[in-house]
Amino acid sequence: MTTKEMWKAVLGEIELQISKPNFLTWLKQSQLIEKDNEKGKVVVGLPNNFAKEWVKNRYHKLILGSLRNIDSAVKEVDYVVMSNKSQGSKVKSPKKSRKEMEKTSLESQDSLIETKVDSKTNLNPRYTLDTFVVGSSNELAYAAVQAVINNVGMKYNPLFIYGKVGLGKTHLIQATGNKLVKNSKNKASVLYVTSEKFINDVVWAIRNKRMEDVKKKYRDINVLIIDDIQFIGGKTATEQEFFHTFNALYEQNKQIILSSDRPPAAIPTLEERLRSRFEGGMVADISYPDYETRLAILKSKAQANNWSVDEKITEAIAAKVQKNIRELEGVLNKVVFYQDFKNEKIDIKKLEKIIGETSEVSSKNVTVKDIIRIVANFFEVKESDIERRSRKKEMVQPRQISMYLMRDVLKMSYPNIGEKLGKRDHTTVIHAVEKISRKVNEDSTLNQKIMLIKEQLYK
Repeated sequence: MTTKEMWKAVLGEIELQISKPNFLTWLKQSQLIEKDNEKGKVVVGLPNNFAKEWVKNRYHKLILGSLRNIDSAVKEVDYVVMSNKSQGSKVKSPKKSRKEMEKTSLESQDSLIETKVDSKTNLNPRYTLDTFVVGSSNELAYAAVQAVINNVGMKYNPLFIYGKVGLGKTHLIQATGNKLVKNSKNKASVLYVTSEKFINDVVWAIRNKRMEDVKKKYRDINVLIIDDIQFIGGKTATEQEFFHTFNALYEQNKQIILSSDRPPAAIPTLEERLRSRFEGGMVADISYPDYETRLAILKSKAQANNWSVDEKITEAIAAKVQKNIRELEGVLNKVVFYQDFKNEKIDIKKLEKIIGETSEVSSKNVTVKDIIRIVANFFEVKESDIERRSRKKEMVQPRQISMYLMRDVLKMSYPNIGEKLGKRDHTTVIHAVEKISRKVNEDSTLNQKIMLIKEQLYK
């Protein structure tokens, strides 16, 4: 039996044991490169490093078992990346691949260390003012931030930044926090939280009669940064505690920075006394970026990640995606994904298809059931476990991704998503969606998973 015949038999066995999308995605392009009968070792080639790591970590036992069913002398399986030019004709040697893998592993660990959220401040160090692209759409907010940095607590307090989803508010306010920490040589006590976190802390304190703990946490700091403050509107106990926290910080000239998807006057359920305080400082908006800013954002992201993207493609993305920076970066991510992961050439026609897939999918074509089914197939779990209140650890990410996709693709409300997935509280859904939204731009593995799931969804 030749290596080609052997691998065909192995794939035939594996295909019966995993979902079709996963088989087509991870194993269809694989090859059995080498078989050492003396050592009982085989070498499996994959098209890229991401596929290599995924197959090795997820399907190794299955592959080894299938190989041993055909040849009991097989004891070891090594995985390598095949060359892009001719998969199968040239491969990186196992020895070299191992060194490269170790190097990649170290680089990945360094990357994780660099982007790890600070446990004291909750700030992500990847958000810096140096990487924030300034243009006409955000120059007022950026100027206000600079004024705050130069005169903490004394000018523009509170600083209230608002704008639609995906325009860079979180980047700017976290970058401000990081700059303040750096300027103080880590002496300034800065705390960044989402409004959801603040709400949860208040609810926990009320239930456990530990309100003094919450007061200490939020008042014994120099700078308080709260993201998406609009969500506290209508929550009486939370609004009351925030009102007193706000006053305590303000009276001590401690800086307060808030973000929202709308100006204070447009938050209908917000108490008038809070609205008045929000409007008492500096209110700055971030609007849709112009073409030059969009192009600068794309070039900055490509440079930061060492991505090589054709200039014409970058310019076309900037011209066609106009209203959302996350969508802008999402299209760029997908272009690189098709280039590097699938080795596909990107032209304008292909780009238009990518933009169509990345922007909006009509709810007439995609349903909640579609999302649950495809996510379940991808992770090889039961659809019912995603829908119900299963407490299995392996269900956390599939369920959170399902929530994220329902929000991102179908534009469903948080309460509606919670109702569809085990009648969960809307705050649980908000947490899941915000977590995935945040991590998808930090974690390349998660980003690839969601892209692969969306690709199946669009089909």
